[in-house]
Amino acid sequence: MTVCKEIKSFSRAHEHIADAFSVLALVLLFATIWAVLEYHQPLLEWWRHNLALNTVILIAALVLDVFLVLGLLAVGSARFGDGEKCFGTFRGRRGTQGKPFGVFRAWLHHMENVGKKHR
Repeated sequence: MTVCKEIKSFSRAHEHIADAFSVLALVLLFATIWAVLEYHQPLLEWWRHNLALNTVILIAALVLDVFLVLGLLAVGSARFGDGEKCFGTFRGRRGTQGKPFGVFRAWLHHMENVGKKHR
């Protein structure tokens, strides 16, 4: 059993835990926004002391934060969708070469299909 299927079966069996993961994702998102707004001045002063090292640290923290928010949302929403593939992606540039705005059309088509699946 793949990791995706295990997460789906767990979150379907324990929906209250899946809801908690979704709430944790929102709490983390809003806590990040609050922390940036509250501590931006001391953070900028700290950042100016050593630009090279502190820039790497800030980017790593941002990537980790985004990864955690998206991961928590993925676990929280894994209980939806019956019989779907675990990992699907939009076509991107495949098959859209030479067409103006082909990548945008492929992305738009993908987003419309995602919206239909989750209604």
